[in-house]
Amino acid sequence: MKANYDKLWKLLIDKKMTRSDLRKKAKISSSTLAKIGKEEMVSADVLTKVCNVLQCSACDIIEMVKDDNEEFLDYKDTGKYTVVSLFSGAGGMDLGFKQAGFDILWANDFEPDAVETYKRNIDKRIVLGDITKIKSSDIPDNPDVVLGGFPCQGFSIANSNRNMEDQRNFLYKELLRVVKDKRPKIFIGENVKGILSMEKGKVIEMIKKDFEELGYDVSWTLVMASDYGVPQNRERVIIYGNRIGADTTLDIEKTFDAKTVAEVIGHLSDVHISNNPINLNGKTIYNHIASTNVHDTFWGRKNPPKQEDICDYLKEWKAKSGLSTEKIDKIFGYSYTAGHWFRKDNNSGSIPQPDDWWKLKEILGFDDKYDKQVTELVLKDIKFEQSLRITNWDRPSDTITATSPEIHVNKKRRLSARECAILQSFPDDFIFHGSMNSMYRQIGNAVPPLLAKKLALFVKSKLDENAKKLDEVA
Repeated sequence: MKANYDKLWKLLIDKKMTRSDLRKKAKISSSTLAKIGKEEMVSADVLTKVCNVLQCSACDIIEMVKDDNEEFLDYKDTGKYTVVSLFSGAGGMDLGFKQAGFDILWANDFEPDAVETYKRNIDKRIVLGDITKIKSSDIPDNPDVVLGGFPCQGFSIANSNRNMEDQRNFLYKELLRVVKDKRPKIFIGENVKGILSMEKGKVIEMIKKDFEELGYDVSWTLVMASDYGVPQNRERVIIYGNRIGADTTLDIEKTFDAKTVAEVIGHLSDVHISNNPINLNGKTIYNHIASTNVHDTFWGRKNPPKQEDICDYLKEWKAKSGLSTEKIDKIFGYSYTAGHWFRKDNNSGSIPQPDDWWKLKEILGFDDKYDKQVTELVLKDIKFEQSLRITNWDRPSDTITATSPEIHVNKKRRLSARECAILQSFPDDFIFHGSMNSMYRQIGNAVPPLLAKKLALFVKSKLDENAKKLDEVA
C-alpha cells in the first residue's frame, strides 16, 4: 500500500490555504512537506499536526492505495494454526498468539510508526493502510483465527462524548466483513470496558447479534489483566466467537501472580533517560525516554535569553572546540537533541536545560556570559496539564494509557516508554519505532502480550479439541 494525499490538496484549496501556510501553521519542516508532496508516508505525529490545523481526521487527508510495485511475502504452510489480524497496532495481541505457536498470515494497521514497530519485532507480513479500503480478496483465505482489536476511542469511558455516531465505533463492521468473507473457526474482538455501558448496553448486544447472524456462537467477558500475571490493573472486554460447536465460556485460568510496579521497573528508577540504548549490568535497555512534565508548577527561567543569541554563542564555542554536533550528542547519550541547541531556523531551536548547560560548559569550555540567564530558575504555573497522578509502587500499576503516562514515584519525570512497555508485559528486546509520544501511544493502545498469550493458548485448546473430533469422525 502507498499513500495518496489528493484529499489533503483538495481540502487546502477549499480552505484557501497554500502548502506554505500549512507548513507554518502545523510547524512541520520543509522536508516533511516535500515527503507529502511526493506521496510518501509520514509519521502519525505529522498527520496529527496537520489534522489539528485543518480540524479534520486522518481519513480526510490521506488514503492508502494499492501499490502494484509492492512485493508481498508468500504464505507458506507451516503446519501451525493461522491468524489474520486487523487493527494490529504495534502487535501486542499478535505477539501473544505468535508466542503461543500461531502463524500470523496477514496483519494490518493505519499507523505508520506502529506498522514499522510490528515489522521490526513480529513479522513483515503487515500491510499499512485503511482497512475500509482493503478488499477481502487481498486478505489470505481460510485463517483459523481472525483477531480484531477495533479502535476504542469512540467507545472509551475516557471519552465523555462517546456516542453511536462516532465513525470509529463502527469499524467493528470491518471485522464483521472479514469474518463473514474468510469464515475463520474462531474470532476474537477486544475493546475497552466502556463498550458495555454504551447506549445502556445496546452496542455490545448489537455487535453480538451481528456475529451470531453469521453463524457464530458468541460471548463477551470482562477480564482484568493483573489476574493473569500482567503487572497492571487493566480491564478489557474480550469478544469470543466460534463456529465449531465449542463452549463459549472464556475459560482462561487466572494466576493472580502479578508483580508490583517496584518489582518490575524499580531497576530503572535512577537510570538517566536517553534516546540511545543503555547498557545496564550487561543488559541492553531500549526506549528509556520519558516526559519530564510532571507538576502543576514547573521551574522556568527567571530572565530567559533569546534562543538565537544562545545559538550563536554555542556555535561559536563549538567551533573553537572542534567537536561536531554528532559527537556532542554521543557524549550526552541523546539523539538529535544537541542539534536543536545549535539551530535557530523554523522555530526548532531550543536552549539547554540547566544540567545540560553545565555539562556542555565542561565540554566546550565557554565563559560565564549566559550562565545566570540559562540556569536561574523560578517557579511558574503550568496552565495546561493532564494527569498529575503518581504511579503505584507497591502493587500493580493503573491502566497504561495511550497519552501522558503517570508520574514516576521519584517525581522527576513520567514513566518512560520502556517502563510502560514492561508494565504492559512487552519483552525487553521489543523495540518501538517513532517519537516518544508515538511510542506512548503504541504501548498504551496494545493488548498486553502476556494476556494475549494466555488467550491464544485457550483458543489453541479449542482448535485442538475440534481437530480431534474431526479425526474421530474420519
